[in-house]
Amino acid sequence: MANHKSALKRARQTENKRMRNKTTKTRVKNVVKDVRLAVGDGANDQIVEKLNAAKSTIDKAAKKGVIHKRAAGRKISRLARLVNSAS
Repeated sequence: MANHKSALKRARQTENKRMRNKTTKTRVKNVVKDVRLAVGDGANDQIVEKLNAAKSTIDKAAKKGVIHKRAAGRKISRLARLVNSAS
């Protein structure tokens, strides 16, 4: 454990950021899974809505710096390709 005052503060900040990033990453994984399940079920009316929600969530994660902007673009591109092939 840290001994200096500044190191203790940095440890607290790091832990808060880690928890915040973990929440955002979990949210991204869940929306991606929702889109994939909707495509698998063939629920055509919900697929586009879920894809748009996933795009929004992924873009927000990239804007916050939780995931890289190119990783976000790659995820969105793959989901869009999956939805287009399904319909």
